[in-house]
Amino acid sequence: MNELSIIDKIEAYETLARQAPQVDLPLEHIFASGVYCRHLFIPKGVILTGEIHKTRNLNILLKGRMKVLIGDDVQDIQAPFIVVSPAGVKRIAEALEDCVWLTIHATEKTDLNKIKDDFVVATKTQYLEYIAQEPLLPFKELQLCTA
Repeated sequence: MNELSIIDKIEAYETLARQAPQVDLPLEHIFASGVYCRHLFIPKGVILTGEIHKTRNLNILLKGRMKVLIGDDVQDIQAPFIVVSPAGVKRIAEALEDCVWLTIHATEKTDLNKIKDDFVVATKTQYLEYIAQEPLLPFKELQLCTA
């Protein structure tokens, strides 16, 4: 039997979760010289998933406490908390308190659609297609993280 990867399991969860009422999460976009920051407020009790990033990125839990998938483990983290996410990672988290989560990317762009195209894909299949087209990426970036 073929074991499902963690990304497959999260994507299956997302399919089910889309059938439930959705929560509108306040999101602020902050720009500075060469830096883009997604500032996301997550109310207590919300379970959310992230997109798969094409490159490593910096994540900061600025406020609150949550359970979040990091590597192969669900960890109980509390602000302040900083993690560098490898390329190909998909996260799932539950806010145990009201939280503020920052994702930081190095870019000069300010067009949100272009930034999204540069840095994220929605599915594991799209990530595999992306890395297949990018033969010059360092080998460590070619690894699909299933954690």
